[in-house]
Amino acid sequence: MTILRPDHFTVLTDDLTVTEAFYTNLLDFTVGPRPEFSFPGIWFYSGEKAILHVVQVDEMPNPRNGVLDHMAFRSEDINALLGKLKAADVEYRVKRLPERFNDWQVFFHDPNGAKVEVDFDGVEEVDPGT
Repeated sequence: MTILRPDHFTVLTDDLTVTEAFYTNLLDFTVGPRPEFSFPGIWFYSGEKAILHVVQVDEMPNPRNGVLDHMAFRSEDINALLGKLKAADVEYRVKRLPERFNDWQVFFHDPNGAKVEVDFDGVEEVDPGT
């Protein structure tokens, strides 16, 4: 057996509306088809692939963090994301990987406390105003 790639992540929420707005507005995910489970939720798509599953719960676990530290996505146009995060008043942190790798990493939390990382090619230039 060989693992080929990540398939999807699942996030719990007690506010489906806020979570939907967060991922559609900031990461441009689209809501797509989802099996008719007996519990509410959303499947977010990037292109034709469902990559993030959201499950609505009545009460969030305490503590909210589980053993999964964060979910990471690959993207393009770092300045577009930084502008969206800033406009939405979402706190974020930008890191640059050391030489040889050199990629940009942007870290922030979704409304449910899940840590999100979005990675960009190191050849992109970060606008100092973002």
